[in-house]
Amino acid sequence: MKTIYDVRQLLKQFGIVIYVGDRLADLELMEDEIKELYQSQCIDTKEYQMALLLLREEASRLRDEKGLNG
Repeated sequence: MKTIYDVRQLLKQFGIVIYVGDRLADLELMEDEIKELYQSQCIDTKEYQMALLLLREEASRLRDEKGLNG
């Protein structure tokens, strides 16, 4: 797993499609769903950690671009 697209594909395997039109909101909802899948033991620790890392890096980048991080 190397991109947000890969995270979307992982979620899609479980029938989860997220699109609300706001990229940052999409990332936050995807993070919530990844946490739920991990807690339900549907994904392993490595997938969970990598997905969270990718989602949080992208969210941070978007916040920086919008000037929301400080």
